[in-house]
Amino acid sequence: QAHLVESGGGLVQPGGSLKLSCVGSGGYFGFGTMGWYRQAPGEQRDMVATVTAEGITDYVDSVKGRFTISRDLARGTVYLEMNSLKPEDTAVYYCNADLRPYFPNYWGQGTQVTVSS
Repeated sequence: QAHLVESGGGLVQPGGSLKLSCVGSGGYFGFGTMGWYRQAPGEQRDMVATVTAEGITDYVDSVKGRFTISRDLARGTVYLEMNSLKPEDTAVYYCNADLRPYFPNYWGQGTQVTVSS
């Protein structure tokens, strides 16, 4: 069964950095769009950053210049490097692989990122 596994979340002080990783296994994740979404308590899940297999990236305005998404097609992996973290970045971060229409839209289990002093 294909699935995504995230790692790299944790507690960091404001201004700090974290790098999230997401590995796809049990299937081929070298096409389509992969990305990161986040959901704060009481809020909807929103897009943070996405990257296509061609390397085209998209970011929500609030993270531009601070976050960088990258992808390793051969390993089926997507990364999110987060710098200059702010308390408002606190959320559960979810990895996504949109492989439609040929395969499902996959979600990881989520990893908590907490930015607090």
